[in-house]
Amino acid sequence: MSIPYIKTYLSVAEQVELLRSRGMFISDTVKAASCLHRVGYYRLSGYAYPFRHREIITDLDGKSTEKLFESFRPGTDFSTVMDLYVFDKKLRLLFLDAIERIEVALRVEVALHLGRYGALSYREPTIFNPFFHTKTTDNKETQHQKWLRKIDEAFDHSREEFANHYRSKYSTPLPIWMSIEVWDFGCLAMVLNGMKDADLNELSKLYELPKRRYLTSWAQSMNFVRNVCAHHGRLWNRPIVQQPALPVHEDLALLQHVKNDELAERRLYAVAAAIQYFMRIVHPGSSWSDRLAAHLGTLPESMHLSTRHMGFPEKWEQLPLWAA
Repeated sequence: MSIPYIKTYLSVAEQVELLRSRGMFISDTVKAASCLHRVGYYRLSGYAYPFRHREIITDLDGKSTEKLFESFRPGTDFSTVMDLYVFDKKLRLLFLDAIERIEVALRVEVALHLGRYGALSYREPTIFNPFFHTKTTDNKETQHQKWLRKIDEAFDHSREEFANHYRSKYSTPLPIWMSIEVWDFGCLAMVLNGMKDADLNELSKLYELPKRRYLTSWAQSMNFVRNVCAHHGRLWNRPIVQQPALPVHEDLALLQHVKNDELAERRLYAVAAAIQYFMRIVHPGSSWSDRLAAHLGTLPESMHLSTRHMGFPEKWEQLPLWAA
């Protein structure tokens, strides 16, 4: 049952006092107000969430649930919440850096594979998996038609020099090796999912993936994280909606430890592990894993904060995946 929203507007000064009334220590009111002006109360409240008071409530049937309160736990400091916000901002930049490298490498290989069928063959439904050009969406488009519409719109809106030049000189659509430069990761993940099994198998082998489902699933997971980062969303303790496929039996030994850890599987660590697996192939010798470990070491000190909230196992950096 839905209820009407009744909370009233608060000025920034009133927001500061509200936080203080709920038990948050604020030593510098002017600085706190300045931070709220820059970041916004609602955005910052996501970073204050781990500090809220909570209790385990057991009902008459013996079922236990966690009740969350508006008040903050003792020792909650506004500056620690802001430090967590800054930590998360730098974390997003780290993930964007690695995902960009993987995305660009995947673009190259997809263009090479589809380009073998012809410069404009990507517009032909038959070079894709049948479900991609037969299964319709809610608005009656096939997946292939929806994908073409998205990449054509990207080209139409592009102000890149090569796009302007092409539009002024040619009347035909872009060849695959040019078109792919205007795709976002979502379009890339979408076409990977629609490629024929033989093409996906070839691509999977390039990245030492024993099953093609890892390639398509991991691309979707990385695209989810990329979108969170690109839209400045909270990343550090976020549940991953599109979880990456994980090993079945022993077919992907370096990631077997994730499969055996439910929290790691549902949180950011699973995507970090998939990224690291890719980085070993597309950018060998990269310092990304070292930079990630160094940054996680800067998580603000608090009894209420832990890298475990992101799913990272104890001594994760010593595991073969990261030490290789």
